[in-house]
Amino acid sequence: MKKTPATKSRKVQEIAPEYRFDYRAAKPNRFAARLKDEPLIVLIEPDIAKVFTSSEQVNKALRALISAMPKKKTVIGK
Repeated sequence: MKKTPATKSRKVQEIAPEYRFDYRAAKPNRFAARLKDEPLIVLIEPDIAKVFTSSEQVNKALRALISAMPKKKTVIGK
């Protein structure tokens, strides 16, 4: 029978209050092009999910709301 120590000492790693990131070594996100055409996913509250059971229903209601909103006036020369 082998003897094992009763307690193993663990190294505790300190969390630095601030980390410095070297942006010169950063590389472009190779997955960004894939995300460009992906749909935006949002979470809706359960009471709203009971009324709108599909994304088509939600989109239709939002488009109706957008068309009912007053148009913004654009200021020329600013």
